[in-house]
Amino acid sequence: MEKGESVMIKTGIIGVNGYAGGELLRLLAAHPEAEATVVASRSQAGQTVAQVFPSFSGTNWGELLISDVSSPALAECDLIFLAVPHGVAAELVPGFLEKDIKIIDLGADFRLKEPATYKDWYNLKHPQPALLKEAVYGLPELKRSEIKNARLIGNPGCYPTSILLGLAPLLAA
Repeated sequence: MEKGESVMIKTGIIGVNGYAGGELLRLLAAHPEAEATVVASRSQAGQTVAQVFPSFSGTNWGELLISDVSSPALAECDLIFLAVPHGVAAELVPGFLEKDIKIIDLGADFRLKEPATYKDWYNLKHPQPALLKEAVYGLPELKRSEIKNARLIGNPGCYPTSILLGLAPLLAA
């Protein structure tokens, strides 16, 4: 690779039909190093992205056919974003990690380190408690170096992000 040449990251989105998945798709479509490999949804499989999101009509991303979440094409991704309800991401993650695919969970499944805390908050036993210790809390302002090398990233929610970013300078002092 030549200096200054960028590498396209083959990305997948599971849960593309929801708000978070749709916004992520919009952001990735404008990213110069993101290549949409596959987008998936349980409820919108078989439709094109443009059918679900008319704003993508006439674009390359709009022509993508939405796959089912079990699509073998997901194995071709370098990175998969999960934009699914809590409890669902944890069921999907082990298979992708076995294939050396990096995961960013936009939901709640990998935000907390302790299975008991997860159960208290979400009233659900965590399906993959062993993976909680591996997951990196995805707040780049505070965890940049850990995120860079992580296989599994749990994105924080909006409320914790606003509080943590405001408190970080005080904690560092």
